[in-house]
Amino acid sequence: MQIQKATAQNIAQIMTLVRRVVPLMRAVGNLQWDDTYPNPEVFLRDVEKDQLWIAVIDGAVAGVAAITQDQEPEYANVGWDIAEPAIVVHRLAVDPEFRGRGIAEALMRHAEEIALSHGISILRVDTNTKNPATQQLFPKLGYTLSGETELGFRAGLRFLCYEKRL
Repeated sequence: MQIQKATAQNIAQIMTLVRRVVPLMRAVGNLQWDDTYPNPEVFLRDVEKDQLWIAVIDGAVAGVAAITQDQEPEYANVGWDIAEPAIVVHRLAVDPEFRGRGIAEALMRHAEEIALSHGISILRVDTNTKNPATQQLFPKLGYTLSGETELGFRAGLRFLCYEKRL
């Protein structure tokens, strides 16, 4: 497995991954993603900001994550100081064909490397309350649950907010 920056040429494969993941999310009641989000424009914006990473196995995009410093304003609802610099992981997904190979963990660990390289000691991530996989993954990686909030861009859904301090 290689973790590398995504390019615009990877967007089609990333969208194939998304189309495979969304039905599985919906099957467990997780409505965080749908036919409109995330879309190619969102991922292209991540590429343009130099913040989209992919896990590649045998030439295939096996996982994706936006590793950013973009904090949602609603994060303040869980007591976080959103003016404080933090690395934030968004749009984390693993192609169902590649599950069980540690891809999400590798992408999250890569976020830690980016944090350290930028002198940032805080990592943050949110996940839908209906996403049991990430609710198991984040504590396993040393993240602490800080609270729950809504996010304006996905009205009506609840999100658990996790933080790790290096």
